[in-house]
Amino acid sequence: MNEISRRDEVSLSGAALRGAPWKAAAIGGGATAAGSFGLGVLLPGSADLVWALGLGISVFALVAAIGAVSKPHEGDRVTRQARLWALKHPWRFALLPAAITAVLDYPVQLVLDGEGVFGSAFESLWHGALVYLIAGVLTLTMQGRARSSQ
Repeated sequence: MNEISRRDEVSLSGAALRGAPWKAAAIGGGATAAGSFGLGVLLPGSADLVWALGLGISVFALVAAIGAVSKPHEGDRVTRQARLWALKHPWRFALLPAAITAVLDYPVQLVLDGEGVFGSAFESLWHGALVYLIAGVLTLTMQGRARSSQ
């Protein structure tokens, strides 16, 4: 009976993200959003603030997620164990960064895009699904770190 509850999985994912490089994630997400919007301004007719902010939020969550599991041997005992769990269960771990993306992206979509409640929810869930896929694949490729740190 090694199964854990969904609540415990979220707690483990949160513990793994506790030591994430949040400053680097914020800088990376902000730079991506600014670069995307700035490039859109330079190219006539293609500036889209909502898309740029959504991309920045997605990069923010991805940098935090991958940075958190990239060094499983650092941090306190709980953080190390949570990171090892995340590396062994990449798809379960990727749910939290995906949820963070969807939650942060929803107000941006709702306020700035004007698609309504359901259209904004669909767009933010779509962005979260992309982050889930990318974070899961990248974490899956890093599973060797879990084996080498034991």
